[in-house]
Amino acid sequence: MTRRGFMGGMLGVGTAGFRVPLAKGADYRGKLFVFIQAVGGWDPTSFCDPKTNVAGEPTINHWAEADEPRQAGNIPYAPFANNQRFFDKYHQRILVVNGVDAQTNSHSAGVVHNWSGRISEGYPTTTALLAGHNGAGLSMPYLSFGGFSNTAGVAVFTRLNNPAEVRNIAKPELLGGDPTRRPYLQPEDWSTITRYRNARMARLAAAPNLLPRDARNRELYATALDPDAAEGLRAFADMIPDSDSLQPVEEFYLYRSTLKRQAQLTVLAFWAGVAVSADLRLGGFDTHDDHDRDQGWLLGNLTDGIDYLWDYAELQGVADRLVVVVGSDFGRTNKYNADAGKDHWPIGSFIVMEKNQPWTNRVVGETDELHFAHRINPVTMQRDDAAGTLIHPKHVHKALRRYLGVSETDGSRRFPFNNTQLLPLFS
Repeated sequence: MTRRGFMGGMLGVGTAGFRVPLAKGADYRGKLFVFIQAVGGWDPTSFCDPKTNVAGEPTINHWAEADEPRQAGNIPYAPFANNQRFFDKYHQRILVVNGVDAQTNSHSAGVVHNWSGRISEGYPTTTALLAGHNGAGLSMPYLSFGGFSNTAGVAVFTRLNNPAEVRNIAKPELLGGDPTRRPYLQPEDWSTITRYRNARMARLAAAPNLLPRDARNRELYATALDPDAAEGLRAFADMIPDSDSLQPVEEFYLYRSTLKRQAQLTVLAFWAGVAVSADLRLGGFDTHDDHDRDQGWLLGNLTDGIDYLWDYAELQGVADRLVVVVGSDFGRTNKYNADAGKDHWPIGSFIVMEKNQPWTNRVVGETDELHFAHRINPVTMQRDDAAGTLIHPKHVHKALRRYLGVSETDGSRRFPFNNTQLLPLFS
């Protein structure tokens, strides 16, 4: 990233009206969580599970016609897109989980399965569980930029596609949230409205015979209007850069990426102490034609966005607390179709990133030369065709819940992964 890019991201943080993080937000000094969804089905065989061509079989990858997989530390990767730069820089903070069987070729089922751990609707994302446990009392603990963000009632998410609207929400008494313009309401009028709103909120919360879901929704509503939480939202609104200083939209053919902008806003929300978890999104990976051209740009944009996330988190002083999880709906077929594309394939991968951890610079899970998943011994994590288990998304999410400290929360108990081995991904 260029110095100009960093300085552009800082504009709005150092301007008049800037406030330090709130004391209440600063009380939480735990980990911060970013889950990045590569929507549409990425190709692990051109990324973190590289496959060369097999004699007598259709071509798996054109890059393999003239090159071989490379390795950074203990992690093999495909010489494709911007992979070398990414893995050379970050292999020391990467765990790759290969051979994850989504058990479907359907986008709707694949998205739900990979981000909740359950192939049918009803379970929350791990991002939601983390927000519900760690973000109590914050105004917007769970950020979503699209994609799958089901909460199942354990938290509420804030859709942050239009950051300018945050100012309007944070400062409804002002025109466009701008303190330099004539306000909608004078301070005494706003105080009166606030007093009546608080009285109504207390009356609603005290209503008898509330169903548990209604009681929980009213509790979350009251939390959002808590003075400290509301002040946190106003502080975050002051920090959001103007439109010229936000990371630009990146375009290629029909693709548009706001991934760096999503990362920029997420890091600022983390730094301000108003959020603890976020779902970021990059779409377009459903490459049924022109696979190499499109996946090349998309994977490059994905890794550049992750790079920006880490660099900007370093600049804002939160990188040492950051956990990043990257995945997709499923993988792509082990051959090209008639349109030079690749179709849906149930076997995919996850990447988990964190600084200074003993479980990084590793690959767990295994696939064969045609990208079929091998069974893995749930204790040794080595290939075990006779008595092993296929890795499913539920195994990844169960291990994440345990490692990130939410496996015994009320939310996780409501949505358990019964009869599922706890794989030692983080040991």
